[in-house]
Amino acid sequence: MKLIKHIFILLLAIAPIFALAQDEDAITFQAKVSKKKLGLNERLRVDFEMNKDGDNFKSPNFDGFTVVGGPNQSVSHSWFNGKRNFSKTYSYFLAPKQMGTFTINQATIEIDGVTYKTSPITIKVTKPIEVPEDPNDPDYILKESIHLVTEVSKTNPYLNEPITVVYKLYVAPKAGISNFREIESPKFNGFWSQNINIKGLKAQEGTYDGEEYRYVVLRKTVLFPQKTGKLQIEPLSLDLTIDVPTNKRDLFGRRITNQAHRTITANPRSINVKDLPLEGRPDNFTGAVGDFDFNVSVSKTDLNATEALDAKIEVSGNGNLKLFELPKFKAPSALEVYEPEHEENIRTNLSGMQGKISDNYTIVPQFKGKFPIPPVTFSYFDLKTETYKELSSEEIVINVLEGSAYADADNNLPTNTSGKQPVVLNENQFAFIKTKSNFSSIKEEDFFNTTAFWTGLLAPLLAIPLALVYRRKREERNADVVGNRLRKADRLAKKYLSEAKKALGNKEAFYIALEKALHNYLKGRLNIETTDLSKEKIKELLLSRNVEKNVILDFETLLKHCELARYTPMTQVAMEQDYNNAAAKQ
Repeated sequence: MKLIKHIFILLLAIAPIFALAQDEDAITFQAKVSKKKLGLNERLRVDFEMNKDGDNFKSPNFDGFTVVGGPNQSVSHSWFNGKRNFSKTYSYFLAPKQMGTFTINQATIEIDGVTYKTSPITIKVTKPIEVPEDPNDPDYILKESIHLVTEVSKTNPYLNEPITVVYKLYVAPKAGISNFREIESPKFNGFWSQNINIKGLKAQEGTYDGEEYRYVVLRKTVLFPQKTGKLQIEPLSLDLTIDVPTNKRDLFGRRITNQAHRTITANPRSINVKDLPLEGRPDNFTGAVGDFDFNVSVSKTDLNATEALDAKIEVSGNGNLKLFELPKFKAPSALEVYEPEHEENIRTNLSGMQGKISDNYTIVPQFKGKFPIPPVTFSYFDLKTETYKELSSEEIVINVLEGSAYADADNNLPTNTSGKQPVVLNENQFAFIKTKSNFSSIKEEDFFNTTAFWTGLLAPLLAIPLALVYRRKREERNADVVGNRLRKADRLAKKYLSEAKKALGNKEAFYIALEKALHNYLKGRLNIETTDLSKEKIKELLLSRNVEKNVILDFETLLKHCELARYTPMTQVAMEQDYNNAAAKQ
């Protein structure tokens, strides 16, 4: 009994050692945050850490936050008591959009064919924290010396009256910004909007709160409110790289500066949209607001039956030219009127829309006579006088000189306003009816002597050797480990290259997909693990395989762009060039 007791005690003593050894070999994938409670003006760091390398990492959506940095990737190797320790981390920097409680959802990754997930983390965002009054603190510099302003031309417009929104970034002379990028574009819900192109950002001198500032105009937009009541103009958000001075100086006595990333958001603005007055509103009013001229014209008034003439209804001037319908012709039913061709010649600037719109009709008279086209009326709301105005054209008489008789000028002709043309009877109204046919008899055939019968009988027998050959080829293919690895790498590279093409214009998503495509392609071609994919290792292996130097240089450039794109702005043209270079290498 004593021996059994000693053995039991020994097992209890060594059990934790076995458990610890098993834990050391276990795969871990977890999420870590810099803090679980932060102010609205602070930033959050999220790390997704694993102890073994994997593929196809997918981050959560980060609802309630704006990604202002990342994903940054870091890999570390260490040795302890003869055992190799590995760690790989994907890092993100987030800025909260609003106060409240939010959840960092699960991230996923594939390790040795198994999908691992992190646990959700709850984050609480409180009101902005107090910024210390340190002139060298980036938060203090952002609060006191940098301002993103939303300027609105009018806050109580009429429905469909144009207003302008201009976003300006003011920077005090003592502050410095080395770079900025737009991270959240404003959405103009309830408005018809048109952006005004800005050719190059130019710094200008101005004042803010009575002090001298430099400013740059970032965006100009013309808005036409489409509904009444209180409408919100969403703010613009920027990620700024601020130059923060330090107490250190270089060899020449110049002060050394550090860089810090901060998020700035423009002030939100509200617009109170007034409805157009009901008093004096014409029945034919279709929503035109502005200052317009109206004209109705025809290419000719004298012609023969079945000849065509062109008629045009045109509105020109300043106002919401794209946002209302032109009046229709009310032509006599004896005139065949075709659907109009709509034309627009409009330019948009800070004062609204200017130009003209027109509907061009083709009209074909069917009978001889004189056919009057009644006057066409057009109404609009004049912003200057705040009243409705109605314009009318002159009556137009179409004189058809030759053709079958139908009516003359003294007849009261019905007009056609529905757009449908009446059926006109003439001597050729009945088509010729054939009395003889080209029918031929069908002779029944014996199915058992047809080609279809013998094909159906022999096809299964011929398919047996083909199936055996296919099975043998498939087994050979499955046994080809190197070939399967290369084919898998090619498929993954093509998959991520396709995702990069779809993400053109979205810098973050584009370069993440492009980097994955390059890594999978090189991993398969060079027969190395993902952890070994450093630029130096890639260059060394490519040189050892006698790859041309210009090809190696292209790969280095693409990988460098994938890294730099996380910190610097990239243009659409640069992304297209990187995509074309990557596609040419695979």
